Amino acid sequence: MNIVVRRYGSGSCYCRPDTTSEKENRDFYVPESITDVQWSPILFVRISKAGKCIGKKFASRYYDKFGFGALLYCSCNKIDTIDNLSIAFSSCIDHSSLLPAQSDDPSELESAGTIYQVRKNSEVIYASGCQDGNNDLKTLIEDTVCLASQLTSLRTGDVVAVELSEITRLALREEKEISFAGESGNKTLFDTKIIF
Repeated sequence: MNIVVRRYGSGSCYCRPDTTSEKENRDFYVPESITDVQWSPILFVRISKAGKCIGKKFASRYYDKFGFGALLYCSCNKIDTIDNLSIAFSSCIDHSSLLPAQSDDPSELESAGTIYQVRKNSEVIYASGCQDGNNDLKTLIEDTVCLASQLTSLRTGDVVAVELSEITRLALREEKEISFAGESGNKTLFDTKIIF
């Protein structure tokens, strides 16, 4: 299984291996060499049918479930922006892709009532609805499925994700430990600690 990620506001994608996937709410222990952890909220779908060069008209036929999650990025130098080297480095760190079980019906992507919130130490740091301003998430994820399938063959079980905001700092080593939780509606999607 590959995790194909589309960067926020970009037409580029990169892949993370399945070893980065975390579905069981295990705490994230930050490697000793890391000084800070950054993050981005994501919308992701599970590919239910293999495909290559999928046309936009047919994209909805290639996934059966969606979910919200988060990607963690690690840096060794307390920088405010993440660079390509940091992305490559983070793509190798186990359990850095928080992908809770996808159980939502894709038709809910068109519902304005579906809200995704993320909290750091009980404080909301991200909140969005499925149709938040001009951000139509169904169109966004289907465009991403098309883009990803032009770059690589998608296989059953792969995950295609799109970042919903820019990568921002989540925690510094000096903080030692933070709680990090995401919820959609009344469901807790992930609830973990990031421990330095």
